[in-house]
Amino acid sequence: MSTPSKTSPAGARRPAAARAGRIRRLSGRDKWVLAFMVGLPTLIQLVLVWIPTLLSAALSFTRWNGLSLDDIKPAGVSNYDFIAQNYPPFWPAVQHNVLWLVFLAVIATPLGLLLAILLDQNIRGTRIYQSIFFTPVMLSLALIGVIWQLFYNRDNGLLNFLLGTAGTPQAVDWFGDSGVNIWAALIAATWRHAGYVMILYLAGLKGVDPTLREAAQIDGANAVQTFFRVIFPAMRPVNVIIIVITVIESLRAFDIVYVINRGTNGLELISALVIQNLVGEGQVIGVGSALAVILLVISLVPITFYLSRAFGKDKEA
Repeated sequence: MSTPSKTSPAGARRPAAARAGRIRRLSGRDKWVLAFMVGLPTLIQLVLVWIPTLLSAALSFTRWNGLSLDDIKPAGVSNYDFIAQNYPPFWPAVQHNVLWLVFLAVIATPLGLLLAILLDQNIRGTRIYQSIFFTPVMLSLALIGVIWQLFYNRDNGLLNFLLGTAGTPQAVDWFGDSGVNIWAALIAATWRHAGYVMILYLAGLKGVDPTLREAAQIDGANAVQTFFRVIFPAMRPVNVIIIVITVIESLRAFDIVYVINRGTNGLELISALVIQNLVGEGQVIGVGSALAVILLVISLVPITFYLSRAFGKDKEA
């Protein structure tokens, strides 16, 4: 009488382990789906970002009226020489962009941080306040420019009405006076930027480990010391994002000043100069493209420098 064979536990486990370690190969359908998911975004970015960027860089070394490709003539670096030496709005535009960056960094961003700290205290109606301060972020900068035009209007604006000068010779033309319109536009931009920063910092504050606060309190740190020595450094990833966003917002600022007076009479910005040269009857494609390249370089240099420093410190740590 035959004795039934017994399978050892190791032998029973061996096929299961082999099956578990087997690599599943992608099917033909999986490969097509993966190619589509990777290829489509890459193609969109290539068509909408990189190709126009390279064409703009190439056109910045040419003279062209934008009408016929046969009219494109090589110009070397003459467009850049013209911008630096013989284009009056350029250097005021650079100064205004620097002022825009400083104002957002020193006024708007700290204001957003302060709002986030206050709303993180679980005060009554905090959700309502968050919605109120975040509402400008959902509006386009062009619409914000229109709203603030109503506020700053010389004859019927709310600000002059509150000052008691509406309809009188003493009324200030906030958007028409080249001595004050840049500050009026910056306040309008701050209205939106502070709400954006507030939401980012609120998310960062919610993500901070509560034990860090408790440890700081046990060590005897007060609220200010706890925030600046413990909480704020712990939000380093959020700080990196906000710095990059602040630089980008200051350099791409265009909508507000273009709505006000098309970026002239004290509101010159590099982005507005780009549009002035690329669009309209007197378009100068070469000069406009050179301005766009300058704006791109100015945008990339500080962002790349800061990110390389920030992530370089993370690797060393």
